[in-house]
Amino acid sequence: QVQLVESGGGLVQPGVSLRLSCKASGFTFSMYTMYWYRQAPGKGRELVATITGGGGSTIDADSVKGRFTISRDNGKNTVYLQMNSLKPEDTAVYFCKTDTWRGTTWGQGTQVTVSS
Repeated sequence: QVQLVESGGGLVQPGVSLRLSCKASGFTFSMYTMYWYRQAPGKGRELVATITGGGGSTIDADSVKGRFTISRDNGKNTVYLQMNSLKPEDTAVYFCKTDTWRGTTWGQGTQVTVSS
């Protein structure tokens, strides 16, 4: 069974950093592209960042370029989202996602709230 479990969210003040983690299981992690999405209150789900199995990455959301970085550790079956200089508009539930032979799998999400 393909599973994704996010962690690392929380309530933080503007300007600080957080690192989100997404632990994967049930598939050969190193073979698959991983995605981070976010969904702010009242808005649709937005693609934030993408990383291939070999580590090639893109930041897809213009609003986070220069502040967020995606990475992965294939030995730990984990993908990360490093978020620096957080802003109130980064407040959202953050999800990881992958597409395998079993279809699309989403994690349960982790809440990030940026507020003073």
